[in-house]
Amino acid sequence: MVNILNVEIKARLVNPAFVRKILKELKADFRGIDNQTDTYFNCPNGRLKLRQGNIENSLIFYRRPDTTGPRESEVNLTRLAPGTNLRETLAAALGVKVQVNKTREIYFVGNVKFHIDNVEGLGAYCEIEAIDENCSIGRDELYRQCRHYMALLRISESHTLDCSYSDLLLGLSGKK
Repeated sequence: MVNILNVEIKARLVNPAFVRKILKELKADFRGIDNQTDTYFNCPNGRLKLRQGNIENSLIFYRRPDTTGPRESEVNLTRLAPGTNLRETLAAALGVKVQVNKTREIYFVGNVKFHIDNVEGLGAYCEIEAIDENCSIGRDELYRQCRHYMALLRISESHTLDCSYSDLLLGLSGKK
């Protein structure tokens, strides 16, 4: 398990081609397109999700305030082998809250991870995650990085979301 500090944003994306162009100009490391299923489980003190994809597979517990703009997220991440059958065990123990299906383009510039997401039922989004996996970067620098890339990608704070995809889907279904 890895304990990580992220400073991140999520924003509705109007022009994915513009974001791709800027990331290409930055010589971002394109890691590929991941077809992900995130299963969220009932969890009283944060969010617990099982991510299953063709690139990323992990069990993720995180706490993050539901606010717009750059925000801190405390993450406990356990990387898993592809094809794990952990979903059934977690569903039996905790119950499934919601499932999020998305196609995610994954890019990196140093410690900063970028996602261009197409979320089933919701549309296109961009995420920026300034990541400090070993406590060597610091909170202030993570915020600076996140704001810097928001400006480059022309994402204003007013366009950022204050919740997760799971919350948006639950809101659509009336279950939130």
